[in-house]
Amino acid sequence: MSKNSELEARRSAAIARGVGVQTANFAVSADNATVTDADGRELIDFAGGIAVVNTGHRHPKVIAAVKDQLDAFTHTCHQVMPYEPYVRLAERLNAAVPGDFEKKSIFVTTGAESVENAIKIARAYTKRNAVIAFGGAFHGRTFMTMTLTGKVAPYKAGFGQMMPDVYHVPFPNALHGVSTDDAFAAMESLFKTDLDPARIAAVIFEPVQGEGGFYPAPRDFVQRIRAFCDTHDIVMIADEVQTGFARTGTLFAMDAYGVAADMTTMAKGLGGGLPIAAVTGRAEIMDAANPGGLGGTYGGNPLGVAAGNAVLDVIEEEDLCSRAAELGSRLKQRLESIRERVPEIAEIRGPGFMVAVELMKDGKPLPDMVKAVQRKALDRGLLLLSCGVYANVIRFLAPITIPDEQMGRALDILEEAMLAAKEAN
Repeated sequence: MSKNSELEARRSAAIARGVGVQTANFAVSADNATVTDADGRELIDFAGGIAVVNTGHRHPKVIAAVKDQLDAFTHTCHQVMPYEPYVRLAERLNAAVPGDFEKKSIFVTTGAESVENAIKIARAYTKRNAVIAFGGAFHGRTFMTMTLTGKVAPYKAGFGQMMPDVYHVPFPNALHGVSTDDAFAAMESLFKTDLDPARIAAVIFEPVQGEGGFYPAPRDFVQRIRAFCDTHDIVMIADEVQTGFARTGTLFAMDAYGVAADMTTMAKGLGGGLPIAAVTGRAEIMDAANPGGLGGTYGGNPLGVAAGNAVLDVIEEEDLCSRAAELGSRLKQRLESIRERVPEIAEIRGPGFMVAVELMKDGKPLPDMVKAVQRKALDRGLLLLSCGVYANVIRFLAPITIPDEQMGRALDILEEAMLAAKEAN
């Protein structure tokens, strides 16, 4: 029995079934875009820990910053005894997050926590309860974020009643016949039948839906959300947990829309592999909560903060926004070439290096073909992720620091896997 097999047997016996696992390849080491498993096999990582290691596994600058912090201290709890790097990272995010207005930030540990806190802050500021979210959205697995998420299986199934006063409307999706006008018509219908806009605290959306299928929000849709929120004094929240930190070709996806959200949630790429999350928003909104109402024992842990400051340095010094645009263009060109022989590719989409392909035939999703592509790619040494409400989308989240030669090998494997899956389909 291989080491991977032995570990999988132990995992199955020890870990709760609800923690789903995609592969039986157990990581033992990683460097930039390469992960080595327990059997000594090297895999090209096109998952990136789900958009976490945008700066690559164990970037030297991130590791050095964390080591320096380890030599100083690892924890005081910022609410008990604060530290300067927390303040510095907040200052940098306040300056970097889109929006020409005074901002403030808080740090927590996970993306779900950042979304939870954004909703709390919006409710505290507006003195209202209702929240509008969108079909296909993913915001987390806690009860509020699970409620906000616009997909039942596997995120909501079996967990009982969701949180009250959360309403979903369709997200624009041209491939599936939903326009911006359709989304707003559904919202207007909601206001006539179930919800007074005067009760809405926040509208939350992803500039590019992540787990929902990598669907970019149309520009007119985002601008109309901004106008709607302004009309009704509603807080606009952009969930940039998966889109942030150079992934889309700009530091934040909202940089491309010409309007700014009132609050931005972020995590994943901020820590370069260490757990840290943040909410940044208008100062007057962020100050709505009373002292002690926000925070957490591990929120803004010194090691995560050190990593976050280093990640921002790396993005700037290595111009990773431009690199993401370059890699995404290269990937899309190759996918267009593959499409000539794999007509099941219904759409190639996504800004920067947040790219996806959706597989369909005769208008019907092909989740089994997606699984086949993943298996055949993994057999050849490439780790891929799927997503989408119908599980028929392959998404690409390789580190933005992947070397050109390794990127070329990954694209060759991808082409071989897609052609093999087509033959088997």
